[in-house]
Amino acid sequence: MNPVRRTIVTGAAAAVCAGALAVAAASSGTAHHASVTRTSTVVDGAPGYAVEDFTYPGADAIKAQKGIVLKRGDGHITLADCSSGTGLMEVYSRKSEKICFRATGTSGYLSLEIPSVYGVKGEADHEADLKLTTDGATQSIDVGKGEWKAAGEAADPDGRDFVLVEIRTSK
Repeated sequence: MNPVRRTIVTGAAAAVCAGALAVAAASSGTAHHASVTRTSTVVDGAPGYAVEDFTYPGADAIKAQKGIVLKRGDGHITLADCSSGTGLMEVYSRKSEKICFRATGTSGYLSLEIPSVYGVKGEADHEADLKLTTDGATQSIDVGKGEWKAAGEAADPDGRDFVLVEIRTSK
């Protein structure tokens, strides 16, 4: 190949490569921007990621049915049907029938509101720490495995009406 032709071919190839690089760079920026836009549209229209907020599932239905409020927890203390077995934690209240909980794992946490609590029986496999409140006063009750304890008004010298607000369990 003669030198003039080689120079022309090399120059043309370089121009094509430079043009391809320029187009690739421009389309890469455009494609990236379009991709972000498309992703945003997909994300905005999609349900998104599940983020655990530790809200008790079905709390509204439980409140309507049983008159108790189950707020938040770690999933290791759950409401149980009292006839579903033995060894459950039992909470006694003047405002509702006996309420039972099942504890799992090595520890658990549940934030709740059960009014007019007067007694509790500990779960068979877990110790529990209960927090109750009334008119600015707080009561803390430690309940051993399977142990019966007076709580709320039954453990208060003034017989005030207490609300159970927290249960923590441990093995």
